[in-house]
Order: sequence, then C-alpha cells, then structure tokens
Amino acid sequence: MRRPDFVARQGRCPSGVLGAVIGRFMAHETMRENAIAIELLRLEPTDRVLELGFGHGRTIRSIVERVAEGHVAGVDFSATMLRLASSVNRDAIAQGRVELQQGDSISLVYPDQVFDKLLAVHTIYFWENPAAHLRECRRVLRPSGLLVLGFRPREQAQIADFPATVYNFRSVAEICELLRAAGFATSEVTESRLAKRVITFVTARVSASQ
Repeated sequence: MRRPDFVARQGRCPSGVLGAVIGRFMAHETMRENAIAIELLRLEPTDRVLELGFGHGRTIRSIVERVAEGHVAGVDFSATMLRLASSVNRDAIAQGRVELQQGDSISLVYPDQVFDKLLAVHTIYFWENPAAHLRECRRVLRPSGLLVLGFRPREQAQIADFPATVYNFRSVAEICELLRAAGFATSEVTESRLAKRVITFVTARVSASQ
C-alpha cells in the first residue's frame, strides 16, 4: 500500500505531535537494524562517533554505553527528533558525553578529521545530492575512519509504496560507487532480512589514497 505523501514527509522530517508518535514507532521498527549497524562499527572505548539522522536517540544511547572514554555526536533535520533524543540522552548530555544538533549533513559544523566512526541508517533516501553528503562524511572522519550506511536497496524495496517526491532508492552498486567517488573504500556489504524487509549495510573506510 502506497504511503500518503504527508506520512512520507514525516518519515523524512518528523514534526509536531504526529512526528513524535512516528519517532517512537521508528524506535521499535528500526531497533534491529540499528543494533546491526552498531556491531558493524566495531566500537572502541575511546571512539568519537557521529550519527546522522539520530531520530529517537536510542541508538545514540546504545553507542554511549560502548564508548566509555569517547564522545558521541548526532545531527538530525528534525527539531521534534532533537527534543525527543535529547530527553532520551539527558544524563549523557549533562555529563558532556553526548552533543546533539539540528542540522543538515550536507554541511556539517564539525572540523576536519574529528570522528573515528560514523553511521547513518535509513537516511540516504532523503539526500537529494548524496555525493555531497558523503564528501562531508569523508571530511569529518579521521584517516582510516569507518562509515556504516544502512538502507533498503532499490533491488529489494517496494518502491511503489513510497512516493518518489520524498524517497529516492538506490542500488547497492550505486551506493558503493558514490562512496568510492567521495573517498571511501568499501570493505564489506552485508544483507539482513528483517521481518518482510531486506536491509543492506555497507561498511566503508576512508581511502588511504585520498
């Protein structure tokens, strides 16, 4: 069944009361894929980690538990999700271990080479210019830094259910080529079947040749 445009737009940028409800629903719906992404990050206690599109904030909280001596930052387009995630991570924010911002990953406020790991799950559909977003990811990652992207690939997505005005599904090959052009070397492609969905995770490192 095709999602109405207004519901699809809420998926991109949840807002208001409906956005808060959708955010809490997404926390349950995406729990398993977020857990897989965290495992693929191969976190170390001292890692500095950035999540793009943190949504409900529970993934941020899970990462914080694994980087006791590190730092976690997040950027999300939605003011509603910023409020929700800030509440979920209230203590870690107060301790200075987490920093959350409303913003757009096409232009990150962070200096060059400040993060060790970066993840983005179910966000690349909404990037009108994914090459520019990935170049920003490359810029803020340290040499040999690790990026994990989680997404429904075009080959497996029920495209007709998602309005093309909001969602842009891409093939695994296209994502890997975009990563290469942005300065990443793809190191692993993992496919997971979760309920009726197939989710692909691409793990990539900053290319030594860049």
